Amino acid sequence: MHCMLILLISVVNIEAQKKPSININSKCLGNIMRVDVGPLGGNLLEVSVVYNNSAILLTSSLASQCGLSVKMDQLGNAMIFASLQNCFAQNLDDESFTTTLHLRLHGNRVVEDELFQVAETCHYTAWASREIVCERNYMEVSVKRSAPGDSSRPKQPFSGDEQLGDPRRAATKRLMDAGFRIKTVVFFTPEEKIMTVTEAQRQGYGISNTPTRLVLRSPITSPETYTRHVAGVPMTVLTTSTIFEKQWLATQIYAGAACPILEGSVSFTQHSLSWFLPRQIDPLIFSGQFKLLEVHMGVDGQRLDAAEIADRRYSLSVNDVYIIIEIPVGAVGGHFKSLVQNGQYLTTYTIEPMLELLWAEDATHEDIRYKVLLPITTPLLSRPPQVIDNTVPEEQIFKMIFGPFCSDVALKNITFPTEVLSIADCSARGLKVLEHMSPKSCSKVFTLEVPFTYRGVVQMKEIGITVYSLHLTFGLLVLPEFAPFAHIAYLETQLALKVPPSVTGGCDYQNFYVLVKYGTHGFNFQTLVGKQMLTSGLAQQYSFMDNGTHFSFTVPFSAHDAAIEAIEASSIRSRLDVSLRNPDTNKNIQEFSVACSFMSTLTGWLGEKYIFLMPHSRILMLEPPLFRRPHLWSNIHRWPLCPFYLYWELLWNNQKGKLLLNVTLVFLPNIMMYENEIALPDLEIKGDSKTDEPEYELKVACYYDINTNHAVAFNNKPRTSKLYAENAMGELQFEMRLALDDSYSTFYRVDADPIAKYLQEPLYFEVELMKSKNPEVSLELVSCWATEDDRTSLPKWDLVINGCANSKDPNQVIFHPVFPDARVQYPSNFKRFEIPMFGFAKDNLSRQVFVHCDVVVCDARSAVDRACNVQCSNKADGIKGQKRAVSEVYGIKHVSSGPIFMS
Repeated sequence: MHCMLILLISVVNIEAQKKPSININSKCLGNIMRVDVGPLGGNLLEVSVVYNNSAILLTSSLASQCGLSVKMDQLGNAMIFASLQNCFAQNLDDESFTTTLHLRLHGNRVVEDELFQVAETCHYTAWASREIVCERNYMEVSVKRSAPGDSSRPKQPFSGDEQLGDPRRAATKRLMDAGFRIKTVVFFTPEEKIMTVTEAQRQGYGISNTPTRLVLRSPITSPETYTRHVAGVPMTVLTTSTIFEKQWLATQIYAGAACPILEGSVSFTQHSLSWFLPRQIDPLIFSGQFKLLEVHMGVDGQRLDAAEIADRRYSLSVNDVYIIIEIPVGAVGGHFKSLVQNGQYLTTYTIEPMLELLWAEDATHEDIRYKVLLPITTPLLSRPPQVIDNTVPEEQIFKMIFGPFCSDVALKNITFPTEVLSIADCSARGLKVLEHMSPKSCSKVFTLEVPFTYRGVVQMKEIGITVYSLHLTFGLLVLPEFAPFAHIAYLETQLALKVPPSVTGGCDYQNFYVLVKYGTHGFNFQTLVGKQMLTSGLAQQYSFMDNGTHFSFTVPFSAHDAAIEAIEASSIRSRLDVSLRNPDTNKNIQEFSVACSFMSTLTGWLGEKYIFLMPHSRILMLEPPLFRRPHLWSNIHRWPLCPFYLYWELLWNNQKGKLLLNVTLVFLPNIMMYENEIALPDLEIKGDSKTDEPEYELKVACYYDINTNHAVAFNNKPRTSKLYAENAMGELQFEMRLALDDSYSTFYRVDADPIAKYLQEPLYFEVELMKSKNPEVSLELVSCWATEDDRTSLPKWDLVINGCANSKDPNQVIFHPVFPDARVQYPSNFKRFEIPMFGFAKDNLSRQVFVHCDVVVCDARSAVDRACNVQCSNKADGIKGQKRAVSEVYGIKHVSSGPIFMS
């Protein structure tokens, strides 16, 4: 029989075993073995079975005929199941079974295929009279053959009654020594169908005769099987009788199996699945004396104890009719798979539970072990992704969580209203995209942070608030099929306008009135009146009042914190300065000034000198050099030009007193003498004191020349020479910077982290003549090149030669025009160019790149200045009409940018 199988498949020579680069584990699980392989990392797995020192490629038909199966999950892990009595096992007295597999990993053409050998020996002696295995692709029954001492009888035909009854009862047990050979196999469908061994094997059946057992194996669906409902559960049934012959002796052995069908035995809810298996499987039981001895549950062929079942939240129960397994969707042991249908994201959950039963029939004195591994996949589950908005408006960043997804979903790009960005582009724009994977197989989420200042964010100002909105579309892929789907999201948030504190004010006939509004809660500020801080003491002096949203205070126009701006005959113009200052930055939030004219009494006038007595004990005297307004003199009362005493009643230190002013004007030959005596009487002198001496006395005397003329000469003489500028040496400053995109509005900072770019990503450079205010000066590029280190290092890749793009470069430099804007005042002082991609990059190119340029400054007005009038005439170069410098000019300066890390 084995020779026949070998003829049906190709034989490959065994290669030497290699050290595993992936995890490979094998284990014995009762009457089957399992090999775990993975993760495969995108490689294809090819399984071969070693037999007689040859590796036989395992095909699907060979696997079902010989008792092997392979399953994969979405994480790239593989499980290989093999019956201990598979076609290729080395069987030692039905107690020891060795299976050898070759596992080949197919990668790409660059990497050599990897070959691994796995050999596992399993010991199994606890054979039941009949052992039935139901796998995903085959059903197997192993029957213990008759023992010595069984009765025998000559070969004879079967009667009709025997054929209609239990085939086991019709079978005569014989001594199954080495002389007996399998002659034919009778299939009951339920009608009889007789095949020779050769015919059965050609139909895909596996038939073998071990030292003590008969093994019959059938594909899970074959023409000789039929469906039968047992306790309402549909089951695929295989019933056979194998006839053995030796000379004139004959015997037959019944071999049958029944395996549940998924449809009809499993029910689903949104959150769980339930598997119903009949407690008594009638096609396998022919005696009324049935006794269920053991019930075990497992996953992927491995038994679980009660604690493991509870920990995984499984449920196993047995009633009079069914053995029931309940498993939550998403429980440990299974896996999710993502699918896309009509643009919608869907998932399925797959798990392969196992039930293992042992029962006995007293009438036949047999025990039967029944093991079924049933792959269960839920119907399509709708799992629309959700966008959770975690934005805190005060942080001015959109923060969101997007998901959940299964582990086989990848985020490809994000579409904003202004552009489509890959994940790498998002990082370059300052957008933060992260992937978070939970231990659960379908709990992957993505987080995205977008600053309010990003150009894709729409701002709309309303009364008291600013509304920020963000439209975006996530582009995703399901792997490994690369099935695309998208999800649209919209976020909107409001930010209350931060109103800073403000100050207003006014005045009446003698006071300034100041009103300060606190503004938005949280602003910390200090108030300065004039040049001093508004302390609690000063606030009390200025009648400070606070109502929670505003505070006010009153400052007299003559206070020391007010400033006198002008004095007129009947009024004084005074100004009050109030500042609101941020104590953290020591900068003013708002500066406020109010100036008003206040009515005031003219106390005295003499010799163009005005004397004002002001509130708060202030005396104001204006000397002639400081104040001359003849047009006001008509409104001023002139007093006699003679000595006089002027008394003014005032409140001085809260007491009544007199202020004595003695003003004298004396004319001498060619001199005018002006004297002013100010006396303040002692108010604390007791009434009986007769002293006339004042407490304080001040005398001021000034002398002015009169009747003297002074001549002032002015001579206008023309210059004998023209103005000229002396020649001198100076250093021009240049700067070369890298822009984020072709808008040249945002640039990478020189002191920021190293700049990272992809080889296929364009680079946008700008060169500027710094501190230039002359539009007639033109900055020109002489040459530009790229190196891996400083400007003189090799190798060197030319980008611009003699002011024009390198014609030998397949990805030539593109020059961009410069237009005036808020930053660019004189476009002639700038040059901009784009490197489409680093096409010169080779395998030995360092990931670190520097870009250098030689530049020159010329006179844009000069028609003979070659540096400003060289043209690149080749239209194919993409720079026709652009003025470029040539290498023969003088005054060349050097600029560089980098390092730029390419990946």
